[in-house]
Formats: sequence, structure tokens, C-alpha cells
Amino acid sequence: MAAALAIGAVLSVVGLVLLLNLFGAGDYAIRTVTSRYLGTLPPGFAASKRGFRIYAVLVLAVGILCLGLAATSWLLPLAAGLLVIGAISFGVASMVAIAGEVETARGHKG
Repeated sequence: MAAALAIGAVLSVVGLVLLLNLFGAGDYAIRTVTSRYLGTLPPGFAASKRGFRIYAVLVLAVGILCLGLAATSWLLPLAAGLLVIGAISFGVASMVAIAGEVETARGHKG
């Protein structure tokens, strides 16, 4: 469970830093990673501010899920809450990301 706690803490911190654009981390990641071509594919939804925030929420949600898994060994009600929050956040953010990627892909074609 220590590994799940460590992974959850790291992913949660990274997700928050990217989501809140602390120290310009989000802008830097957009400039250097998500706005680049991936082989022959043009930059997608993650190259936009809105898209990047959605993907940051996905990272944060995975971190919360890991923290929930780690908490199962010491406080079950907290673990259940974290697992539910993480799963719902991941599900909703995934749907928004998929819709955004489809919208972006259609915009590149037409």
C-alpha cells in the first residue's frame, strides 16, 4: 500500500500543478509537449488550454484513485470517498476529453 500512496501523492501533486498552471508548468507542457506533431498526427485537444486542463484533471483523478486504494488499509470510509470521487472525476473528464478530441479531429479535416 505504500507504493499506491506514493504514486497517488505524486500524481495528485502533478495534476494540481498542471491544472492550476503553477510556476507556468501547464503553459510549458503545452508549448513543449502537447502542441507538437506526433508523427503524422497534428496536435489534438490537449494542445488547447481547455483540453490541457481536462487531461490534468484525468491525472489528478488517477492520483485520487491511488490515494483511495492506499487508504483502504487504514480508513475505509475515507478510502470509499476517494475512490468514488476519483472514479466519477475520471469518467466525466474522459467523456469530455473524447468529445474534445473528436471535435478537434473534425476541425482539422474540414
